[in-house]
Parts: sequence; structure tokens; C-alpha cells
Amino acid sequence: MNDNVSKYLNQQVMTASPAKLVSMLYDRAIMSLKDAVSAIEAGEIERRWKANARAIEIIGHMWSTLDREKGGEIAANLDSLFSYMLGRLPQVDFQNDPAPAQEVIELLKPLARSWRDVAEGRAARPDGTLPAPAMPPQPQSPGVRTSFSA
Repeated sequence: MNDNVSKYLNQQVMTASPAKLVSMLYDRAIMSLKDAVSAIEAGEIERRWKANARAIEIIGHMWSTLDREKGGEIAANLDSLFSYMLGRLPQVDFQNDPAPAQEVIELLKPLARSWRDVAEGRAARPDGTLPAPAMPPQPQSPGVRTSFSA
């Protein structure tokens, strides 16, 4: 990675909200597992191992930092899910099998999407309502119909 890209990524991390940081962790874990699958397909054992190890490290970090006391049922569910993932991912290396990585990717996707929504202010409130949009809708050009009724 060149120096400018590294500086840009470092700036993104340093200025990100806590929700954005969590979202970035999920995205990186998914990207690492996709790389592990690609490495298996290419027969690149070392690349597979490094990519899978990176995903295990990220998921392990998220698991170890769960606030089990304050997190209630959500933390308990995430604890079980992360434990399951951490039990499945070694099979990627032991059996050179992409299936566990693909399974964990599918488990991570909705979590990543949820955290992305939180970070971008699109998550539903506890009462089920959505927050107001950050920007008001743009005015329509005169004479342009945006709704059609019978």
C-alpha cells in the first residue's frame, strides 16, 4: 500500500465515529474472508492463512470487547454468534475449505449492514420510526409530475 493510501485510511479511522469504526471492522472481516476464499480457489495457501487469520483476529476482537453486563440479550446473542464463527473459521485452514468462510460471510453481512445504517443515521429508533433525512428533499422542476394517480 502506498504512503498516500495509508495516510488516507489512517485519517478515515482517526475521524470515524464509534459506529463507523465497528462498521469498518465488519467490512474488513468480510473482505478478509472473501480474500481467503479467493486464495483457496487460486491455490495460494499462505494468502489464505493470512486472510483467515485477519478475519479471526477481527471477530475475536469484537467478541472480546462485548459488554456482556450492559449489552443484555443482544450481547448474549452476539457472544454465541461470534463464538460459533470462531469455532468455524479454523476449518478454512485445517481443511482448505471455503465453505466455513462463506458461511461466516453470510452471518456477518446483516450485522455489517446494520452497523452501516447506524453509522449513517439510517437505523430505526427503538419505537420503530426512522430518523428524519439529513437533507430535505430537492425541489422538483415545475411541471414535472412525481406521482401518478388514477
